[in-house]
Amino acid sequence: MIPPELEFICQLKVQLAPIREMGPGRAGQRRIIPIIGGTVSGPRLSGKIVNLGADWQTVFDDGLAQLDTRYAFETDDGALIEIINFGYRHGPEEVIAALARGEDVPADSYYMRTHARLETGDSRYAWVNKSLFLGTGKRDKERVVIDLFLIR
Repeated sequence: MIPPELEFICQLKVQLAPIREMGPGRAGQRRIIPIIGGTVSGPRLSGKIVNLGADWQTVFDDGLAQLDTRYAFETDDGALIEIINFGYRHGPEEVIAALARGEDVPADSYYMRTHARLETGDSRYAWVNKSLFLGTGKRDKERVVIDLFLIR
């Protein structure tokens, strides 16, 4: 078997609205974080994130945040691409508390990884419909930054 390789596709800078706390759910604290815009920039994809989507999070008692997002972006040449991103964020308690306060925390001080599926009806980008993606992320005060890689 050949081990998979990663190809950098783009960086997503996802602008967020304030967190909407739902309260405790069956598995943990539930919250919704609206996605209100942002940018996509990279060698294979570039454009603007549209004001449509959200991150439906569950935060477990041990501090693990389960990330479950669905949103879309429009490429610079007019294609609309949906992205569904699922992942985890966790780290030392003091680091996660600093993130919650909106402080700038080095990305290497906690774990934030996702796997993504992209879909479009635009034939110019049909390759995204047949590919899987891996993301490495960083949470800032009002946005998330994700480097997205094609898994080859």
